[in-house]
Amino acid sequence: MASISIRNLVKRYGNFTVIPDLNLEIADHEFVVFVGPSGCGKSTLLRIIAGLEPITSGDLYIGDKRVNGVQAAQRDIAMVFQDYALYPHMRVYDNMSFALELRGTPKAEIDARVKRAAALLHIEPYLDRKPKELSGGQRQRVAMGRAIVRNPKAFLFDEPLSNLDAKLRGQVRAEIKALSQELKTTMVFVTHDQIEAMTMADRIVVLQGGTIQQYDTPETVYERPANQFVAGFIGSPAMNFFPVEWRGERAILSQGAEAMPLDGETASHLRRAGSAILGVRPEHFVAATDTADSVAINVKLVEPLGSDTLIHFDLAGVSAIARVDPSLRPKLGDRLSLRPQPGKTHLFDAANGQVLR
Repeated sequence: MASISIRNLVKRYGNFTVIPDLNLEIADHEFVVFVGPSGCGKSTLLRIIAGLEPITSGDLYIGDKRVNGVQAAQRDIAMVFQDYALYPHMRVYDNMSFALELRGTPKAEIDARVKRAAALLHIEPYLDRKPKELSGGQRQRVAMGRAIVRNPKAFLFDEPLSNLDAKLRGQVRAEIKALSQELKTTMVFVTHDQIEAMTMADRIVVLQGGTIQQYDTPETVYERPANQFVAGFIGSPAMNFFPVEWRGERAILSQGAEAMPLDGETASHLRRAGSAILGVRPEHFVAATDTADSVAINVKLVEPLGSDTLIHFDLAGVSAIARVDPSLRPKLGDRLSLRPQPGKTHLFDAANGQVLR
């Protein structure tokens, strides 16, 4: 097992810079998830750690060893790919044992390792089958088993759940998290799905344009986003953003005359800033029984989800969503009063998007 240290890393393809200057420390036994939109550099960064992409400049350490020029096969890292990358002509057992056979590992040890990994992943009944006889979820477990038998210093996962249906995705996600806790090894997981990041990670790296926007625990990234990009990317549905300004000792929505009720701390920050972007997550709107200290909205769309209900509305020219209790059953065109929960609002600098605290 090993830590991973990335220092002043730069990655260019010709004149195009994918990663301008990145520093990152991943502790031994930590489960870290790289998350961000397509093209943010997360898969490139993972491939650099794996040794599949060269570094333009900077340093990469696995444990206390600098591995810039070390070939992928010599880094003692196991990678699980999106497309499983199994040998179609081999049985599951042979797919899992192949790398150990190449190393000259004794047969008895190979057998013990394969059977232990198969038991961990609940794939013992499939050891004599070929990949084409397996479901997508079973193939992904075989790919993970092939990595586990090697006892690597770290596991790398490149969007391994993207080919699975929603139900199976949730199941395998839970299995990978449980596996990380049982094996107590370093894991780095790449996804564009922020729900996967929130539910699996010890810490999340939020990337955009090859730079780290925030690196922290899932709870901190959700509750205290560093900037407007992170706030809008983490959370589903996404955070609502409203331009606001301080006028006449009140927070006024910039595109209209409506006053937005704010708690004392947020109002104090807005008073100092003069104007800002107000962020309110859909789940942090609550229905008000009266019009005092609230904003009135017209319901544009209702999405009942069973556990809660999404209400779509426009407020001062901004399309927004509120997630409310399912007992509230508004109809299209109904007029409701909403207000943000105290202590749950966020202010961002209108010029650079950084949080105002």
